[in-house]
Amino acid sequence: MKIILTTLNAKYIHSSLALRYLKAYSQRDFKEIEIVEYSIKEPLMNILSELYQKQPDVIGFSCYIWNIEETIDLIKMLKKVMPEVKIVLGGPEVSYDIPYWFKRVREIDFIVYGEGEITFSQLLKAIEKETGYQSVFGVAYRNQDGYIINPPQEKANLDELPSPYNDLDDLRNLKDKIVYFEASRGCPYSCAYCLSSLETNVRYFTIERVKDDLLKIINSGVKTVKFVDRTFNLHKKFALEIFKFLIENHRGTVFQFEITADIMKPELIDFLVKNAPKGIFRFEIGVQSTNEHTNSLINRKQNFKRLSETVIKLKQNNNMDLHLDLIAGLPKEDYNSFKRTFNDVFALKPEELQLGFLKLLRGTAIWLEADKYGYVYMDKPPYEVLQNDVLTFKDVIRIKSMEDILEKYWNAHRMDKTVEYLINVEFNTPFDFFQEFGDYWSGKGWNRIGHQLEALFVRLRDFLLERNIKNLEFVLDLMKFDYFLNHKNKPRKTWWEFTISKQDQNQLIRELAEKPHLVSGEFENLDLNEKELHKHIMIDILKYDLEGYLKDGMIKEQRTLLIAYYNSPNFPKYFFKKLI
Repeated sequence: MKIILTTLNAKYIHSSLALRYLKAYSQRDFKEIEIVEYSIKEPLMNILSELYQKQPDVIGFSCYIWNIEETIDLIKMLKKVMPEVKIVLGGPEVSYDIPYWFKRVREIDFIVYGEGEITFSQLLKAIEKETGYQSVFGVAYRNQDGYIINPPQEKANLDELPSPYNDLDDLRNLKDKIVYFEASRGCPYSCAYCLSSLETNVRYFTIERVKDDLLKIINSGVKTVKFVDRTFNLHKKFALEIFKFLIENHRGTVFQFEITADIMKPELIDFLVKNAPKGIFRFEIGVQSTNEHTNSLINRKQNFKRLSETVIKLKQNNNMDLHLDLIAGLPKEDYNSFKRTFNDVFALKPEELQLGFLKLLRGTAIWLEADKYGYVYMDKPPYEVLQNDVLTFKDVIRIKSMEDILEKYWNAHRMDKTVEYLINVEFNTPFDFFQEFGDYWSGKGWNRIGHQLEALFVRLRDFLLERNIKNLEFVLDLMKFDYFLNHKNKPRKTWWEFTISKQDQNQLIRELAEKPHLVSGEFENLDLNEKELHKHIMIDILKYDLEGYLKDGMIKEQRTLLIAYYNSPNFPKYFFKKLI
């Protein structure tokens, strides 16, 4: 029997951990199992053609909110050209409302729900014999009368599951993709919006198994590993040992973890602050809301004060990236409450602040209680909230417009100095800056078109001009500085007209070549001649003393030459020279 395991990943750089577990478990009995991964951006006709040419007997699809609609379209086409192929669906999107999927999609033959390794292997044996489906726990199947849902499968002993990382050729093919990894399954919390809340018993792989698998991944040259454990720091001793192991063996691989910051032990924090190499660890922290009433309604216990203290401590040495999450549209969190939540969390200055919108996922408590809070939401994935009893659709639209600005102007780190000044000085709160700019942006229709880097600076300048901010000239200097710093290589163009003529630029560069010590000792040590300066630097004259501002926050008018040097391993380097 020939079996294909496949999925449509959200992005090309993603990979499927679930498929690899299924293959590793079932290939002991079925040798002809192949994993074929696609992305949702690929034409379905191309995917259909490739799957058809492989002529499988069984195709298993891993289903999520980001791919279910495309998957349905694909299996309907598959059944038209390959009516005998058995279609098996699994994954969180189809596991919690099985009757809905059998009624909606006639082409589905089987649904595997819950953990799939044992169930899928047993199902393949039943398909091979064309009988015995009723004895396969954890599966639902179509019959002449409609469908039957069998009882759930018992949980597997995790260490009896074959490693999904034993195929070294597969690992080498994944070295430029994100590799997903789990050290445990289950979640200790019961958040009403989350599917993980439906499996509250946390089970761990042995520490030896985890280390062995991680070493295989690291040695294969994989660049990014994302742990899917819902609360990696739940077991302090376990987490500490894994952190130590990764620090000793990382070889440049980057690891991302989901942690619960308000329960993180001081010893763990101190260890990471003192020992984590810069850039190796990224932590994702779900805050979601700082409204205590809202958190109580979604069964979420959170000590925001302790969470904040943990974040501040983890940021001490600037050696770890912190990614904080918010959810708009939670019960009883209106627009003003969400604004407070946003400002509370932004004050922690995370490297990335992810603003998402509540998704009423099938099977979750919030989905079952949608009417209680007046939820109106999308009928199809991603099931995103449109409005509820305290948040209007107009509010949702406004928050979406500020989310767009947050992504472009904060999370992308295109102009950190400029944005920090604006939110600290020119606007009442961070939320006000992102919201006012978002309103202006959508009002101009810019949300419907793409934008090059130069355009993003021009758009901000236009917004600040219209708003008539107090110190526009100083902000424009900051924007020039940020623009130069945003390039790894010397930019070919700028978004502003240079304040000095080409002739004056040539004269200044000549002087820099002849008297580099007048800039600084570091600049002099670059030992650049005039030709090299023309090739590797950008210069312009600023109206303000940015060097002084960056040191002590003081704003002072002072003609200053800004020099950006682009031929350095730590590029770009920047220098200032005060002018008379």
